[in-house]
Amino acid sequence: MTLLGVFAVGILPLSAQTDSSSGAAAAPATPAPAAVPGPAAPALSVGLTASYVSQYMFRGQRLDGQSFEPSVEADYGNWALGVWSNFPWLDRVPGQSNPEVDPYGSYTYSVDDSLSVQPGFTVYTYANAPTDEGFYRSTFEPNVAVNYTVDGVKITPKIYYDVVLKSLTTELNAGYAVPLRDIGTELDFSGTIGNYFMHDAVNDAEPRVKATGNYWLLGVSLPYTINKATKLTVGWAYTEGTGAYSKQGSLPRVDDPEAVGRGVASASLTYTF
Repeated sequence: MTLLGVFAVGILPLSAQTDSSSGAAAAPATPAPAAVPGPAAPALSVGLTASYVSQYMFRGQRLDGQSFEPSVEADYGNWALGVWSNFPWLDRVPGQSNPEVDPYGSYTYSVDDSLSVQPGFTVYTYANAPTDEGFYRSTFEPNVAVNYTVDGVKITPKIYYDVVLKSLTTELNAGYAVPLRDIGTELDFSGTIGNYFMHDAVNDAEPRVKATGNYWLLGVSLPYTINKATKLTVGWAYTEGTGAYSKQGSLPRVDDPEAVGRGVASASLTYTF
């Protein structure tokens, strides 16, 4: 979007025109100062991403095997709205509900060049989830993150609360980019540690089923710009769930069989317009 600067032109008022009674000409008026252009209007951009992952891992749980993960995101100024989805096709985990389609959004408020606050939300939806087996068809999870960058390291503590699962998740993320100037790209390193505690892990269970667990992730990715609009990213990460279990009423704890450690290879192609 192009911003056009508007300038005021100095025009002689009547008092500055020739006075016929004296025959003298008044001095021309001083031209008005040029108007100062305001801030540029935010630009709208839309990104379409097609991704492949060798495992669908979420907070230390293996939810499915090899999957196709298409997504779309629209960004306007500090606002972001998108839809992410997962469609498994190989090595599916028995009993999981799929596909998963998750609308999400966020707003980034910049405090200064190194600090920002980012509230957001995710709506998790599972159209084919069998509710009679304890699955939810949808849940809603607001979140808030604080992004702080020091010496090139981006540190992001984040809190989530799922209002359906009554689940509190706390997470700490860190990222660091190593420039690879010879090939015009960088290596992006990332790490995550987190914990969750659910009060209603199973739909319509009585007494309620509680669940808790920890998770961590270490990963690296390599983005490559094909052209101005297209970017290819390949990556690998190892993630693991630990100490995960569920408990219903006074019954004994049950270890979560989905909380495992796995290496995950990924590749994504993004087109932005």
